[in-house]
Amino acid sequence: MEVTALCIRLMRTGMLLLVAQAAFSYSQKADAAFPQVVPNRQQHFEYDPLVISCEGLEGWKLIRRIKGVVKSCSTSWSTSGPCEIKSTISAVDSGEYWCEMGVKTSYTVNITVTGGPVILESPVLPVMEGEAATLSCRDKQESPNLTAEFFKDGHLMERSSTVNMTIHRVTKSYEGVYKCRISNGGESPESWLTVRAGEEPHHGLDLLRLLCIGVGVFLVALLLLLGLLKCCKRPTVTRDTPTSPSSFQSSSSPQTVNEEASVAAPIETTYAVVTRVDKEPGGSSHCTRIAGTNPLLTEEDPFYCTID
Repeated sequence: MEVTALCIRLMRTGMLLLVAQAAFSYSQKADAAFPQVVPNRQQHFEYDPLVISCEGLEGWKLIRRIKGVVKSCSTSWSTSGPCEIKSTISAVDSGEYWCEMGVKTSYTVNITVTGGPVILESPVLPVMEGEAATLSCRDKQESPNLTAEFFKDGHLMERSSTVNMTIHRVTKSYEGVYKCRISNGGESPESWLTVRAGEEPHHGLDLLRLLCIGVGVFLVALLLLLGLLKCCKRPTVTRDTPTSPSSFQSSSSPQTVNEEASVAAPIETTYAVVTRVDKEPGGSSHCTRIAGTNPLLTEEDPFYCTID
């Protein structure tokens, strides 16, 4: 019974580990997700349409923080479907957006709506190390023959006659605050460019998988070992070697007597009736022992005589 209970506890522990792995994998997927933004840029001109959704995360709802106030995208928005803003307003729609379901949340994206003449088109999602990234300086009037200057953390990085700046191989050092300025004097708001390591999202998941595999192998081996021990502890049946009737009687008789003695009633005092016979002078009288009431008494046991 103890071995069976231990096996059940081990199987329950294994199931809990599998459930924890599934939950962790699901949370990893949620953590790696971002709201989808169309058009795919952080900065938008005021009164332009904007669509933000939790695409790929079924049952999640979109939440935003505008000037410290957290609320859903709109009062009519449900947990299914995108958040459509037909005409953006700087004071109303600039802020942080993320997806959530219960206690689980995705990463946030920063949306900036400006009433100015210039925006910086930069990726909404983080750029992976080793990939290329392109920043564009866009004029609302779309004036031709403009030259753009790109700044990172307040320092000039590049001047471009195509109003584009391409980083061919992104590293962590390119992470920071960017803005652009065009030759007619217009300047964009600032936006943060996030750079993520290429292998970082997989390390925790791979480590957990290896851990679960190791624990599973250990539990299987332990169950097999307990099964073998249980089989070894089973009682074995042995056969006695035949003996002669005389030896069987000699060996079993004392045991029978002892068993009878152990259950026999308490020893009772045995009395005998003795007849006194008068003899001639010089003669002697004797007692004749009559069988007592206790059959276990022997000749050597004491008894009492009654003289008539």
